Amino acid sequence: MTAQVPEDGTLLPLMEEFYTIQGEGYNTGKAAYFIRLGGCDVGCHWCDVKESWDASLHPLTTADQIVTNALQFPAKTVVVTGGEPLIYNLDYLTAQMKANGVTTFIETSGAYPLSGHWDWICLSPKKFKAPQPAIAKEAHELKVIVFNKSDFAWAEEYAELVSPGCKLYLQPEWSKSKEVTPLIIDYVMANPKWEISLQTHKYLNIP
Repeated sequence: MTAQVPEDGTLLPLMEEFYTIQGEGYNTGKAAYFIRLGGCDVGCHWCDVKESWDASLHPLTTADQIVTNALQFPAKTVVVTGGEPLIYNLDYLTAQMKANGVTTFIETSGAYPLSGHWDWICLSPKKFKAPQPAIAKEAHELKVIVFNKSDFAWAEEYAELVSPGCKLYLQPEWSKSKEVTPLIIDYVMANPKWEISLQTHKYLNIP
C-alpha cells in the first residue's frame, strides 16, 4: 500500500532512518545515513523488510526534517531505500541533500519512473514487477539477487540493458545463501564481468 503524499515530495512516509555501514554492493564498507521509505508493491516473497510494504503504517515526515536528521552525522552520504522509494517524487529531498553537500545513493527495483538527483543509482530488478526500461541506462550498479539457477539467465538479460560502465553484481538471497553461493562463485569465475556482492552487514551483525 502507498500513502497519500504530496506530489512535490515534501512529505514522505518514513519507516526508519539510521547511521550505519553500507553492507552490500559497490559501496560496501562506507559509512552512510540510511533512509528507508515505506510503501512497496513489488512483493518479493523473500523480502527481509516486509514491514515496509504498507506505507500507511509509517508516519509522514517532512523532507526538510529528514535532511536535518541526516546532517547530524559525520558521513555526508545518504542511501535512500525502501520499500520501493521511487513510488514517491524524490526531487525535493535530494535537492535539499545536495544543497547541503550530501552525496546521494538510491537502491531501487526500478519499477517506477526515476526521480531525484543521484550520485549513485543501484538498480536491483525483481521478477515480480519489471523495471522501467529507461532506468537501466541510468544505473551505476546492477545488483541481481540470486534465488535459484534461473536467475543467472535473467541477470544477463538486464546486463544487456545497462550502460557499458555499469558495475555488475550477483548477490545470494540470504535464506538460500548456502545453496546458491557456490553457484555464484562458479558463475563469476566463468563470467568475470560479474562480481559477487555479499550482505556483509548480516555477517557482521550491523543494522
